Amino acid sequence: MASDTYRWLARYYDHLFEFRRPFAEAREIILGPLLPRISSACDLCCGTGGLALSFASQGVRVFAVDLSPEMCRITRGKARALRLPLKVICADMRTFQLPEPVDLVTCEFDALNHVPRKSDLARVLKSVAAALNPGGHFVFDVNNRLAFETAWANTWFVDKDPVAIVMHSGHKPGADKAWCDVEWFVRQGKLWRRHREHVEEVCWTPAEIIQALHNAGFDRLKTWDAAPFFNDELTKPGCRTFWRARKRP
Repeated sequence: MASDTYRWLARYYDHLFEFRRPFAEAREIILGPLLPRISSACDLCCGTGGLALSFASQGVRVFAVDLSPEMCRITRGKARALRLPLKVICADMRTFQLPEPVDLVTCEFDALNHVPRKSDLARVLKSVAAALNPGGHFVFDVNNRLAFETAWANTWFVDKDPVAIVMHSGHKPGADKAWCDVEWFVRQGKLWRRHREHVEEVCWTPAEIIQALHNAGFDRLKTWDAAPFFNDELTKPGCRTFWRARKRP
């Protein structure tokens, strides 16, 4: 999981992709009951900063963490433009540290699947637990193996001037890892520049996630299947799960 893997993805993420609506609807149910008690939060793997900035606009003290320097640069720029107080930290989700503990840590858009190894889940959860106040919550979503088996292995094309991408994804049946090779074509004047990025994801069974959360000091685990929020052909029941867990007081 190199820090420069998402350079081009970061640069054109907001331009090319739009999956915010299902996540906003899920947040209303998963986070809604917690928000009145949240005064501080961290968005882990913040991407281009959408959720972190939303929290900050509501008066929450926010830290935004991402491994990608380009993602961090974009998030800082948005915070300055909106004049919102936001501390952006460039760090690995497995080892990140906050200046002070928070009430809530979020990790959206299957970012947790992007760790290199299944064993890294324990490291991430240990760091998340250290970042939380006692009684604080961790909310995240993950792709499950069913997503790798039913929707992942495909080729996708997205064309939105001045950039076009071809995503060729694959998954070995029965394996807990999937990959995506992304070919970027960026128009510069009359020329198109070609760039490549390789992205991998790993997955866990619900039992593995539950055990890892308990080992890291979490309780009150609750899950929501993502299919009703997405309501599309790709996200079938069992493909993606939203999780909420409390750090034991």
